[in-house]
Amino acid sequence: MLYCPRGNRHISLMKIVEAISGMARTYTFVFNPEPEGGFTVTCPALPGLVTYGETLEEARAMARDALEGLIEAMLETGEPVPESDAPDVIPRFHRLADTLREEGRGEPIFEQLSANIANGV
Repeated sequence: MLYCPRGNRHISLMKIVEAISGMARTYTFVFNPEPEGGFTVTCPALPGLVTYGETLEEARAMARDALEGLIEAMLETGEPVPESDAPDVIPRFHRLADTLREEGRGEPIFEQLSANIANGV
């Protein structure tokens, strides 16, 4: 039991773990069209997360799978899971896409994907 100074209440550690374990994290993913077709997917908040899909649907599925796998690995090794991206990040990424398009460097797609944090946080 943990002591809560307000109202002299006691809170069980299990209740805290249950509250934390259902949390979701949302990150912005970059779907970069490749010249030969398909999409390379990265996530700026999660360096090292890189995947690929031949179609946008497949790329989304691969990104979600990579996100869940990376978070699971981070939890298993005790690494901190980064906080969610701020809600205002998408407009900034769209401005970046406009700049890249103007420079003739392709037009990436930016989307946010979420994953639930499993027990053990």
